[in-house]
Amino acid sequence: MSKGTSIKDALKQFEDEIKEKAKDAKIVKLIGKIPFIEKMDASLSQLEACEHLSLSTNKIEKIANLNGLKHLRVLSLGRNSLKSLAGIEVCNDTLQELWCSYNQIDRFKGITSMKKLKVLYMAHNKVSDLAELGKLSGISTLEDVVLIGNPIEEELSEAGRWFSEFKKKCPKVKKLDGVVFGGDD
Repeated sequence: MSKGTSIKDALKQFEDEIKEKAKDAKIVKLIGKIPFIEKMDASLSQLEACEHLSLSTNKIEKIANLNGLKHLRVLSLGRNSLKSLAGIEVCNDTLQELWCSYNQIDRFKGITSMKKLKVLYMAHNKVSDLAELGKLSGISTLEDVVLIGNPIEEELSEAGRWFSEFKKKCPKVKKLDGVVFGGDD
C-alpha cells in the first residue's frame, strides 16, 4: 500500500504553484492530493496567516494540529474519512465556517462551544439522533446549516417534520438545507 502525501509535501507543492511561502498565504488549498493526505500533521502550524484552509477530497480520519492557525475563519474538510469533529476545539475563537460534508461524523461534539461559527455544512454524514440537533442551539452565532443526507434528516423529512423539528431545536438558525426560514416559521 502506498504512503499518503504529507502536509509538508503538499505545502511544498502549494508553494511551487503559488510562488510564495505557505506561511504568508491567507488561503491554502490542499485539495485531492494524489496520493491522498491521510493526516493533519504538525506542518499545519506554520500557516500563521491562513484564514481559509481547504483539505477537501483526501483521506483524513482525524482533525489535528490546528492550534497554530490563529486567524482561521473557514475550514473545508469535505469528502474525507472523518468520524468525529474532536480536535477542532482549538478554533473556537475564530472559526466562522465549517464545511465537512461527505464524512462519517455522527455527533456535533467539538463545535458546541464555537463562539463565531455562522455556517455549518455537514451534509451526507451519519447524524441520526434527534438530541444531537439540540446541541447546535448552544452556538448563538449559527445562521446557515446544511444537514441533508444525514439519517436524522432523511427520517424526519420522510415524516414531513424535518424543518419544524429542526426549528424547534435551533430557533436562531435562519437557513436550513438552502431554505430560508420566514419570520413566522
